[in-house]
Amino acid sequence: MKIKQGKIALSILLAGSLLAAGCGDKPAASDPKSEGSGTAQKTGGTLSISLDSDPPKLDPFSSTALVDRMVFQSIFDKLVDLDEKGDIIPMLAEKWDVSPDQKSYTFTLKQGVKFHDGTDFNAEAVKFNFERNMDKASNRKNELNSVEKVTVSDPYTVKVDLSQPYAPFLSVLTDRAGMMVSPAGVEKYGEDFLNHPIGTGPFVYKERQKGSSITLEKNANYWQKGLPYLDKVEYKIMNDANVALMNLKSGQVDITNKFPFKEIENAKNDTKISVINESGQGYQGLHLNTTKAPFDVKELRQAVDLLIDRDAIVKVVLSGAGSPAHSPFAKSQFAYGDSDKSEQPNVDKAKELLKKAGKESGFTFTLKIGTSPTNQQVGQMIQNMMKPAGITVNLEKVEFGTMLEQAKTANYEAVAIGWSGRPDPDLNIYDFAVTGSSNNYPRYSNKEVDRILGEARVEGDQAKRKAKYDEAMRILNDEVPYIYFYHDHNVFGLSNSVEGFTYVPDGLIRTVKLSKK
Repeated sequence: MKIKQGKIALSILLAGSLLAAGCGDKPAASDPKSEGSGTAQKTGGTLSISLDSDPPKLDPFSSTALVDRMVFQSIFDKLVDLDEKGDIIPMLAEKWDVSPDQKSYTFTLKQGVKFHDGTDFNAEAVKFNFERNMDKASNRKNELNSVEKVTVSDPYTVKVDLSQPYAPFLSVLTDRAGMMVSPAGVEKYGEDFLNHPIGTGPFVYKERQKGSSITLEKNANYWQKGLPYLDKVEYKIMNDANVALMNLKSGQVDITNKFPFKEIENAKNDTKISVINESGQGYQGLHLNTTKAPFDVKELRQAVDLLIDRDAIVKVVLSGAGSPAHSPFAKSQFAYGDSDKSEQPNVDKAKELLKKAGKESGFTFTLKIGTSPTNQQVGQMIQNMMKPAGITVNLEKVEFGTMLEQAKTANYEAVAIGWSGRPDPDLNIYDFAVTGSSNNYPRYSNKEVDRILGEARVEGDQAKRKAKYDEAMRILNDEVPYIYFYHDHNVFGLSNSVEGFTYVPDGLIRTVKLSKK
């Protein structure tokens, strides 16, 4: 990954972590509806995007869901962003300088930018956002725990001092930790800000109908001249990808954030829609609660892991739109290596582990899964994979927001929650494995893992960082607090009436330059 502003040292730290492997049927770069096609884009109109889940929390401070981030791209601008190559580029920060010791970042901000409530975006607002996201109640606190002090140098200059070098720092700011919310809005709404989100982005929050839709309207005072093109963006909640596809074909939606994998091949012959099928940075799998039975016993976690047929899941459920996983690192990330390769399913060895744990005749556990057909299909496959070893799996379907809350409070035995992935490997592992971290739903604790991952995030040499991740994964793949199934692809359905779409490797749909014919 290159960084288009700032010191070369940071580009070395992040290089190679975002080389998305394209496998699209109709690549965005060459599609006539993509940005840069040479034709003037139409202004006005409403664009509808289907989301497979209802976004639980429309506030970067508390958000933990991918669908939240889809909507955030329209409401909130960030200090820095990613482009289609995965390079870090300026956004609300025009430029930045990094000190030789890589512990101080000085950001020069864009001037004349307004929040949706008419208040000024400035250095004080940036300081407010950093301090809010560093609060102990914030889900961003671990992403920013290297920040020691934020200083306003002048109205449009902010200095951020780190306690130690932190390799992923700029990468972190391309997502929720770098999103700027209105300080006045937070003061006005308090904890209810998540129902009244106010940013500087191209669209303004208008209303939502829980479980049905979220409506945004054009920001007439947007700082990027001539943008956005659209008058309105509407997100429609459609849990079933097949239903979303029907709505795409009928023109009721223009983009779907999920696409039925078995329909990818058929879509090649459809003149009304295209499919964007690109390698993602995340993973899917199971959290196992290590604090209570049955998964407080390592051998039982190992047995379940050993019985998972990852190739079968990718083939049957994803129709090949994914790759088997045994680590949080996809092939596009520099930390990818042998840790991502798993053993073939082995019933005899699993039975030996059960015997060692005193469960020779097997055991029963409840697996919480989401409500989508894909979730249910994976759950049923897991059930069948466990049976030969005498393990019974009871499936419990849970609405996604509720499932996140149950995972966070450790109110589960096993829960199927994935991670959409981030550009830097640290953001795919640290908060999930370090003691007390926000996404460590298994309540796993290992001082050696804490030490290794702590060292990895301050190491400036990429090869040495990879060695640290290899070391950590040797422990994690043995102790198995999380069972990795596969790295999924980002597969979107796109109406041919949409113009200006550009795929960005973080897999998020940006609406600022979209229009409709």
